[in-house]
Amino acid sequence: MSSNDQQSSLIGGHAQYVKGAAEGVVGSVTGAEAWKTSAEQDKSAGIDAMKQASANRDPQRDGFGSVEQMAGKAAGCEGMEKEGAESKTS
Repeated sequence: MSSNDQQSSLIGGHAQYVKGAAEGVVGSVTGAEAWKTSAEQDKSAGIDAMKQASANRDPQRDGFGSVEQMAGKAAGCEGMEKEGAESKTS
């Protein structure tokens, strides 16, 4: 997988996870089970996509530094936050 493909997949995985988190909020507020189920499916698929994209990713070479770290904090994604911190230390 090329570096651009990895980054696209990683960003797509984060987007899907965030979508699932938002659906979860709607499901909690409305009590709608369909929203809750969709939230769990999207979050799980997002996590799987991120894991696959990160499998061979070198944060020192492929990371986004402090931008990735701040986005990870905002999204509540510890892995993204960690990789951002690692990629900005060099």
